[in-house]
Amino acid sequence: MNERNSDRFIIAFNRIEKSMEKISGLSSYMPFSRLIDKTKNINAVIRKFEVDLRECADLRNAIVHRRTDVDYAIAEPHDNVVELIEYIERELSKPVIVGDLFQRKVHTLRASDTLATGLKLIHDKRFNQIPIYENRKFVGLITAAGITYWLADKGADEIISREIPTLLDIHYHEKQKNTYRFVERTLSVYEAEEYFKRAVVGGKRLEALLITENGRSEEKLLGIITPLDLMRIN
Repeated sequence: MNERNSDRFIIAFNRIEKSMEKISGLSSYMPFSRLIDKTKNINAVIRKFEVDLRECADLRNAIVHRRTDVDYAIAEPHDNVVELIEYIERELSKPVIVGDLFQRKVHTLRASDTLATGLKLIHDKRFNQIPIYENRKFVGLITAAGITYWLADKGADEIISREIPTLLDIHYHEKQKNTYRFVERTLSVYEAEEYFKRAVVGGKRLEALLITENGRSEEKLLGIITPLDLMRIN
């Protein structure tokens, strides 16, 4: 006998409620709406699906509290509703982390490397950002905007042709040097998405998230995330 949609819905809903109680550290009962209020400040998945969860709570109440028989549910959720709540339950119990999706070899250069070296890497790999290091210490992020600012500041062609600029020279011309964040590899994809959203809301430019084991700049780079990367998986 096939499992009813109402049963699948209630099972997923109850699992979500248990996960939220665990996230919030509660030791006593709290109404679901208040549980959302408490956990959305802690968990990015709850923030992402807050509206859906509140609507699902109304449906859960209709199914559970207006049931007149053990085998009768007043409402049988549509397939897409059941699939949504089961998806939320999976994302909440085992969220996708950036280390799983974006961990890869990161091409870096030295701050003392020439602009020509950086431009070749940009051309060959189609990168828009290049992390630069000196003596294994992170210096900053070279961006297409920084290169453009350097060119604009130099102005005359004859001045540019006489110089052999380094990537450190370019970095000095990055108008907004704090265009990156280091994040730990266990950061959820939803939290990564929020970094970029908050930057936009705050009127700031965030070029990339740099992944290390614990989110520290002195650690080995494990991956890099750009806004375009997140758009491709959404």
